[in-house]
Amino acid sequence: MRYHIDTIPVWDAMKLDGECFLCALERKTELGEAERYLGASVMEPDVRIKVNSKGFCRKHHGMLFSMSNRLGHALMLESHMIEIREKLEKISGALSKNAEQLKNAGISDKLNGKARSASAEIAKQAGTISEMAGTCLMCETIEENMGRYCHTFFHLYQHDGDFRAKFENSKGICLPHLGKLLETATEELGTKDLGSFTETVVKLEKENMDRIQEDISWFIKKFDYRFENESWKNSKDAVERTVNKVRGWCVGKEPNE
Repeated sequence: MRYHIDTIPVWDAMKLDGECFLCALERKTELGEAERYLGASVMEPDVRIKVNSKGFCRKHHGMLFSMSNRLGHALMLESHMIEIREKLEKISGALSKNAEQLKNAGISDKLNGKARSASAEIAKQAGTISEMAGTCLMCETIEENMGRYCHTFFHLYQHDGDFRAKFENSKGICLPHLGKLLETATEELGTKDLGSFTETVVKLEKENMDRIQEDISWFIKKFDYRFENESWKNSKDAVERTVNKVRGWCVGKEPNE
């Protein structure tokens, strides 16, 4: 089939022959987004509006901080803080009002439900704060891109025999992305194709989970003096690969070359 901009990244990730091609795509997207937000795009009005509104999660703030561009990071934080404080001003007003009602509540207020209503309003504002603190522009962008990559995967899987063979002979995918891929499969494939794909991916995951289990077990045995003179086989990085297989890439060597 003719390559185009959507299929090339998916094919490239599959060719890496790693533990999960989707982890490779996700990490590449994540690094690209971090560089984008710390680069010239930080001064673009539409980007600043989104950053001001959503901000970044703890993980991605840590990532941005580690990239040694304090000025770019500070520029985003300054305008984000202004918007956060404006929102908190409204929330604080509601909290103070209801706090005062509770402090001065009498028996009649408890009986007629006013105290309960004030408590419910505080709980509502607490939820608003949690929601505000839980948004992340990078997470949303990555999720959007990964959804597109999953749909592209099935386009290739159905129309490119070489790609299908490459996947069926790969090391499989991590557990989180297995769920994501099966979920997308229910949207992309017909009844028979869905059945065949599910059967294929279950077999592929079992084979590779068995491989990972064997590697981590051998790694542990190597710390027993009875096996100290034996070869490490493929177990030296078994801890990293096991973690990345069950939770998605997060430790060890970067999934992209």
